[in-house]
Amino acid sequence: MTTEQIALLRADLERARFTVDAMDALWGEAAAAALHRGQRVPAMRALLAPAPGDEALATLASLFVLGLPVDAVRAGAALPTLGVQGAADLELVRRDGDVVVALLDLRPYSFVDSLGVVSWWIASDLGELSIVGALREDHVLGVGGASTTLSGIMIGTRVETALDLGTGCGIQAMHAARHALRVVATDISSRAIQIAGFNAALNGIPNIEFRLGSLFDPVADERFGHIVSNPPFVITPRVAGVPAYEYRDGGLVGDALVASVIAGAADHLQPGGVAQLLGNWEYRGDEDGLERVGAWVDATGLDAWVVEREVQDAALYAETWIRDGGTRPGAEFDRLYGAWLDDFEARGVTRVGFGYLTLRRPAGERTLRRLERLGGPIGSGLGPHLAASLAAHDWQEALTDDELGRARLTVAGDVTEERHYWPGSQDPTVMTLRQGGGFGRSVPLDTALAALVGACDGELSVRAIAAAIAQLLEVDEAALLRELLPAVRELVVTGFLAV
Repeated sequence: MTTEQIALLRADLERARFTVDAMDALWGEAAAAALHRGQRVPAMRALLAPAPGDEALATLASLFVLGLPVDAVRAGAALPTLGVQGAADLELVRRDGDVVVALLDLRPYSFVDSLGVVSWWIASDLGELSIVGALREDHVLGVGGASTTLSGIMIGTRVETALDLGTGCGIQAMHAARHALRVVATDISSRAIQIAGFNAALNGIPNIEFRLGSLFDPVADERFGHIVSNPPFVITPRVAGVPAYEYRDGGLVGDALVASVIAGAADHLQPGGVAQLLGNWEYRGDEDGLERVGAWVDATGLDAWVVEREVQDAALYAETWIRDGGTRPGAEFDRLYGAWLDDFEARGVTRVGFGYLTLRRPAGERTLRRLERLGGPIGSGLGPHLAASLAAHDWQEALTDDELGRARLTVAGDVTEERHYWPGSQDPTVMTLRQGGGFGRSVPLDTALAALVGACDGELSVRAIAAAIAQLLEVDEAALLRELLPAVRELVVTGFLAV
């Protein structure tokens, strides 16, 4: 792999307009949706007769996205600068007689963050669309749902150094490189390090250093301002005959890998530094899985905000991850299914939770321990929302009740109020605040809190508003203020009210 060859590949991809928007337009919305479901036939049909000017794009999409053999002449025309031999030198393809076959998946990737709109190309190992049967154990995964979840919650505060733990194809390191002066990316897989380095070079990202090794071993004495990790957290039976995929299986029993990453993050964060990671955690017997995570965090002394997005029963969890490895229903599937259920039963695991953690090394005493269950889709801009929520937490935490009472607040621009009435009634029976961005929260309101939020326009202090409400409701002013202030603090932290 040479810098010159990568530059030639980049030029050919640009010339062919190998972008997300161009590909979606090429095969249409329905085919794009089918691809997300793992079905390529609608896209194949759409590529049979590309429009004039789309021939190179159609060839690259067929070869690298759909994993189809392509006529060597067509492949050469789609890669006029690099050539088929150059692509073979980069280990992207191999020549097989008169056709060219992809050795890697290569596809466009685009996103929007606080710095703007970005388009990249991401290489990874070929997936199930191209491979019949189980994946190789050193399979390097491309951008999937977990990847986009982590990049979506990534806090983009400027830092000098960031760490991507378990980099895989390098996607999180590349995202982190947009707000960190220097990124260190580690992985136990030499193949992952090779592919991640290729992706960084292809997209012109020079500030990532890739290191081979397990978890924090390659950065033993270093501390970082930001740590991100999509670690190999999948709970896999540690018995002979069950494949252990490097991209998802950390080699520890149960959910111990996530506990280990949390403990390691505490040792490698700078004061004020933030770690963000995905994870699974077990529900054993009557033990609450989310509180199980809370205990891991409590042992570190870190500030913690843990969000559980989903809980699966043991059987569904086993099915999900056996299928993820490329094993289809049949005798082998059943054998692995039994091994998974035996493992869960032996350790008393009934369910498995999935979610993400935002951890922070406090400069002083720990002030944040937030464990919550938030289902539903993740909205855009969650990273900035988390950053704003942490800042809001720190702001209100530093204020006494008296100081908070003197604050002047405004309602956030994405907040609406919903009221329900019994027919013919002038007074609402249910009042709810709804958040359009962030986590899309809803908060029930009583009369006093609804009146306070409605009056928060930045003109009057919280105490002044509470005094006016107390007079209208004919209640004690001091008592009402004491009742409202905890709710005000929560609405500030969760982004309903702003300073």
